[in-house]
Amino acid sequence: MPIRWDPRNKRWRYEFNRTIAGQRKRASRLLPRGWSQAQADAFDRTESARLYAVATGIERHDPLIETAVAHYLRDKTALKSFQGAAWHLAAIAWAYVGKPMSALPDVARLVSENRVVAAVDKGRGEHVLSVTTVRNRLALLKAACRWGWKQHHMTEADPTARMQLPAAKAGRQVYTRRLGMLHVARATKHHQTCVAIRVAFYTGLRLGELYRVQVVGDLLVLEDTKNGTPRVVPASSRILTCLQHLPLHINRNTLQKDWQRARAATIGTDVHFHDLRHSTASEMVNAGVDLHTIGKVLGHLDARSTDRYAHLQVQSLADAVAKIGRKSPHTGSAQGKKGAG
Repeated sequence: MPIRWDPRNKRWRYEFNRTIAGQRKRASRLLPRGWSQAQADAFDRTESARLYAVATGIERHDPLIETAVAHYLRDKTALKSFQGAAWHLAAIAWAYVGKPMSALPDVARLVSENRVVAAVDKGRGEHVLSVTTVRNRLALLKAACRWGWKQHHMTEADPTARMQLPAAKAGRQVYTRRLGMLHVARATKHHQTCVAIRVAFYTGLRLGELYRVQVVGDLLVLEDTKNGTPRVVPASSRILTCLQHLPLHINRNTLQKDWQRARAATIGTDVHFHDLRHSTASEMVNAGVDLHTIGKVLGHLDARSTDRYAHLQVQSLADAVAKIGRKSPHTGSAQGKKGAG
């Protein structure tokens, strides 16, 4: 029987073993965890027909997407984000397992249209994936298939050419000013949470970076960053007393809960901890700092990452232009008298 239950791996296994045109054709594949027997049977019908067509020459060889994914994960184990990439690719395996490369456009459309996923393990029944999460998963799938094309010559042309990813949402535009930040910091229960909030606001460091940052004099040094390059941020005089408490050692969940409680009691729940990083940029823009320098402080390798703050710079320029021609409250009367005389 082509479909059988594999007790060792606790999922269905597909097996193909036939003699076609005098040649034995074999294939064996573990199907995704959680598949029902109906799903496995449907896969059996589709895949068996495809393998038979390829073997008899009725259909041109069209490699499977999952083969490209396997190549990608085998070749990319050195990636810093490897575990996350493997997890996200497995999360959409239901859409691409058993599908040929030519079906990539349909797979992308299927994943984009089915954003409701089970979240029983989180105690929340079902939830809807964000557009950003869906886009990131499909971007990984696209990278895997392009890798199969370029490095393993699986196809003659780019198989992702007609693959459409959902439009990316605009970045969050939520900021808090210094006074709001101080209100939250003072409302925290744990001193380390207060330190994290203040340092994040004055440096633009991400929460995870605060757990591994090293203090060298008045400098905050990150040897390993999200972009893979070292980063050094001078500490403002306003946070020098906080440096002795870095890197953070408070439990991350404890910090997050403390932040959420203090935030709700002061400035509301719309501001995320990561928005403190955006607030760093906002404060620098309002102080007249150019976008190139802001990008350096935040550790952006691509100027496009900093461009999200361009609208703030435009507003600052508009405020400056609006002051042209205004009368000074200290000199207006004197100028009037001079003109009259």
